[in-house]
Amino acid sequence: MIVVNLDVMMARRKMSLSQLSEKVDITLANLSVLKNNKAKAVRFSTLEAVCAALDCQPGDILEYVPDEPSGVE
Repeated sequence: MIVVNLDVMMARRKMSLSQLSEKVDITLANLSVLKNNKAKAVRFSTLEAVCAALDCQPGDILEYVPDEPSGVE
């Protein structure tokens, strides 16, 4: 599963969701969906704008977390 750590980067940069929204010209609603791990996809242009605004790399925002195995052997 991919986890979005947008809230972590925003906290590190001391930036609110509304400030980020203004900088990247993306609605609060769409950024909120992304921040709350509800997004099914992210456009590269959106990722690029967010990274530019937060002065970070995509890997600072997106994290791969493997699913835990369902059974114990």
